[in-house]
Formats: sequence, structure tokens, C-alpha cells
Amino acid sequence: MEYSERLQNVTVIGAAGKMGSGILLLTAIEMADLSLKPENKNRQFILNAMDVSDEALSGLMKYLRAQVLKAAEKKAVQLRSVYADRTDLIDNEEIIREYVNDVVAIVRPTTLIESAYNSTLIFEAIKEDPALKVKIFSQINQNSTKSPWFYTNTSSIPISKIDKEANLGGRILGVHFYNPPAIQKLVEIIKGENTLQELVDFANLYSKNLRKIVVPSHDFAGFIGNGHFMRDAIHGIREAEALQSKYSFAESIYIMNKISQDYLIRPMGIFQLIDYVGIDVCQYIMSVMNPYLPNEDLHSDLLDKILASGVRGGQNSDGSQKDGFLKYEKGKVVAAYDINTKSYAPIAEFQSKCDDSLGKVPASILPWKAVVGNPKKDDLFKAYFTELNQTVSFGAELAKKYALRSREIGLNLVKDKVAFTENDVNTVLLTGFFHAYGPINNYLD
Repeated sequence: MEYSERLQNVTVIGAAGKMGSGILLLTAIEMADLSLKPENKNRQFILNAMDVSDEALSGLMKYLRAQVLKAAEKKAVQLRSVYADRTDLIDNEEIIREYVNDVVAIVRPTTLIESAYNSTLIFEAIKEDPALKVKIFSQINQNSTKSPWFYTNTSSIPISKIDKEANLGGRILGVHFYNPPAIQKLVEIIKGENTLQELVDFANLYSKNLRKIVVPSHDFAGFIGNGHFMRDAIHGIREAEALQSKYSFAESIYIMNKISQDYLIRPMGIFQLIDYVGIDVCQYIMSVMNPYLPNEDLHSDLLDKILASGVRGGQNSDGSQKDGFLKYEKGKVVAAYDINTKSYAPIAEFQSKCDDSLGKVPASILPWKAVVGNPKKDDLFKAYFTELNQTVSFGAELAKKYALRSREIGLNLVKDKVAFTENDVNTVLLTGFFHAYGPINNYLD
């Protein structure tokens, strides 16, 4: 079955969710572009947008139309050649409107799993629940006559486990998009023990057509992205816990968030990142990974306590950040949670105290925004980390310890055969997490 034929009937499960909506958008555009090619004029393309809520699916269709309109406006010149034989379409506005209609017409919103029985390709983007994934895949596989391929967006569950329990015969591949899929360039591709090679070849071509950067990962729980992130988070959490012998809970969270953002020159601090992903999501991913890690423990009692307090993080429906370890106003951090008082302490009340305790900051330090796109950033980082290494202060010591632990995590991912190469680790952190430099480096040598 060639590329276009495989994409004639596709289902996205969890289509109205944060990840599923992005995957649906990208796939709808790719399928529409294929349908408009002369050689495919007699083929029908169907994309089932499957979710559990009619209301959510209604919102999804509004989102889809708005995003396709933006995409069409960016490629209006290209679309003129696509619709060159349509004499009824005169100006760009008409062409753009027609393209939006063509893309949206492919999508069939549905709450019925039976819609997937005729699909040859299934994208799945539901929550990280192994039993639920296996249940859905098994039902589709048992009722389909198409021997469909299953592409799961799991960020932590071993592919071979799902394959075996759902009895898919190697017709499953991990295709892990990063959030949000429509913007993020990275896709991790994870081949299970018995995954058929044609699934990998197709996924690579599909990702290339979407202009994504593909990084392969071995089939080990957490893969590269969460393999690094969860351990990095545990380090930040444990350092914050250790600080509580001298600082309040809120002060400890502020200090480690500042160290991991400002001192390590990252786009956000570790507790901001945990909030962004969702405290409950991080806790669950750690629980999925932990059984596969006999020599380490990713469980965090602190995450359990925070969740028990009703604090979860994550995003609101409009994309704004929910309060978690930190409190946000108009996208800015304004307070830190105090688990003892179960309230947020304004950062303005203790910032000076904490900053004074951290001590001298290297003069060469720069904010992430000033460095990330700089073509000479490698030289800037060499100079900065050399100065950091020579700086004697509490903050510098915390930062050096954090950076060295981050590098150790990255190197272990290669040593433990999770990542194929050191460059793959760095690519995931640079592309998927927007770091300005990879964790595996020689800056502190």
C-alpha cells in the first residue's frame, strides 16, 4: 500500500484533546494536499476525528477551520497553482476559502469507535493509560478487516508492551509529537521489538512531509524526552526539599526555579515546566516509568502532597497557565505555593532575601531569549560556564550541580541504550524543550 493509499482513511483517537487536535490538523492538511493532486482526483480521503464529547468535537471543528485558514493564508501563492484549473476561483480570498473548505470536508467528527474499523491508519492521542490504550487498540484490531497500523503518541509507555497485550502483531509504532504538535518541530519515533519496518518508513516520510525533525529512540519507558525531563525534575524537587532546612517551602521552590531557568539559561524553570505539563501528568509518567527502573526511584512524595492539596497545574481551555507550584498572572510568575499554609506567597515578599542568599551572579549571564537564536551562542556558553565554574557563591554551586546532573542524565540515556547517540539526546532537548544548548556538553570541564 503506497503513501497516498495508506492516508485515504485515517482515524485520530482523542482528536479534541491538546495533542490530538494538533495531530488532526497536521494530518488533515497533509491528506487534503494529497487529495488535490491530479493523480488522486478519483480517490476519496476520510479523516475520522474521534473523541468522547460532541461538545468538544464542535470546538475542535472551529479550531480546525481557524488554523487551516492561517495555514492557507501563508501559502496562497502555492495554492494558486493547485487550483489553476478552477476558472471560478479568481482572487486569493476565493482560493483560500476553497482550500479551507476542502480540508475541513475531509474531517468527520465522531464519538463512535466503529468509525475506525475502516481505517488503515490509526493515530492515538489519549491519556497515558496503558490499559485504556490496549482496550481501544484491541477492539479496533478485532473488528477491522484492514489490518490497520497504530501510531501511538505515548510519551512513556513501552511500545512492545502495548503491542503484546493488544495482539497487534508488530503493527504499532510510537510516534511521539511534542506539545503543541502544530508548532513543535520534534517527533520521537519509537520502534517496538516486533514493529514492522514499513511502519517506520511511512512515519519517517509522513514526518518529513510535515517538516518535522525526527529523532529515533529505543523502546524504553519514558524514551529520550521524558527520560531526561523526569529525572531532571526529580533533581530539582529533591534540591528544593533539601533547601527547606533553611528556607520556607515557597522560597525553596523559587530558588530552584530561578537556578534552573536563569543560571542554566533555559526558557523556563523546572517548576514552571512541571506546571506547564501538569503536576498530575508528571506524577503519572513517573509511575509508568518506575517499574522499568530497578536501580532508581522516580517517585516523588512531594508531588503526591501537592496533588492532595488540590494543586495540579496544566492549562486552561484558552491555553493560559493554571496555577501549580507557582502562581501566574498574565503569563508571569507572581507567587510560589506554600504547602504548609496551602496558599501562595507573593514572590515580591521574599525575592530579595533569596537572591541575596544565592550571591554573586556571573557577569556574562544572559537571558535565554538573548542567546537561543545567536549564531555565536556556543562561544557565549563557553565563556559563561567558565565564569560560573570560577564563581564562589551558593547560587553558582547549585547551578553547577544541576548542570552536571543534567549532563549525567543525558550520558546515561546513551549508556543505557535509550538514545542511539549523544546528538539525539541534545536534539530532543534543543528541539522538544527549546533549550539553548544540549545537556551533553563540555562547558564545565
